[in-house]
Amino acid sequence: MLRALIERGIVPDLVLGTSVGAINGVAVAADPTAAGVARLTEAWCDIDRSGVFDGSVMRRLATLARTRTHVHGNASLCAMLTELLPVRLIEELAVPFQCVAASIERAGEHWFCEGPIVQAVVASASVPGLLPPVRIGDEHFIDGGIVNSIPLSRAIALQAEQVFVLHVGRLDRPLEPPHSPWEVGLVAFEVARRHRFVSDLASIPGGVEVHVLETGQTDPPRYTDRSQFRYSDTTNVRDRIARAHEASARYLDEHGLGTR
Repeated sequence: MLRALIERGIVPDLVLGTSVGAINGVAVAADPTAAGVARLTEAWCDIDRSGVFDGSVMRRLATLARTRTHVHGNASLCAMLTELLPVRLIEELAVPFQCVAASIERAGEHWFCEGPIVQAVVASASVPGLLPPVRIGDEHFIDGGIVNSIPLSRAIALQAEQVFVLHVGRLDRPLEPPHSPWEVGLVAFEVARRHRFVSDLASIPGGVEVHVLETGQTDPPRYTDRSQFRYSDTTNVRDRIARAHEASARYLDEHGLGTR
């Protein structure tokens, strides 16, 4: 999606990120060029070598037994971001950037707009159960998707006039009632996530353009598909990136957005 935008001269004035979108977003905010997108692509294609999700099943179980809250540490993710980013503070990025995380103590969303980049992005991407909460000051933060999965409302509040939504979810796959105990939580989360996004779309003020780019998945996985939990499997990453690029490029061309 990013590659399709950059190829057409569509460069952001502001980047907002949630969860994994904070990682992708900060990379393009640091270097909004074709070269920057290429580096991000290679980072994802090599994620299994980065150590972010390192360890055998037994090692993960041992980590869970020791911590009782998560199966991975976040040191490798911090190291990957430190290597990927040319600056250390949010306000030093080439493009203004903000990311959201969920504050445990306040039970609400918190937007990081300045200060150290790495801890803010890791806080936004700390999926409960996979990575530990990130302590910043007197608060503990977890994945921003818990409170604002697709931050369209934030873009509108910041007076954006044209918004491109780069989602990695399954918004185009209909929901259905759960059929097993382990599906109950997934269904509840999807209902909450989609409800907010649909509500945000319905409340867009006049004069604001919103474009939801396409993933290129002709048959997106069910929200309860267990394959999504194989988060460390990167065998199809390059193919999925290529399909998303093709679909998003087609969408942009059909809507006459940007220039070639």
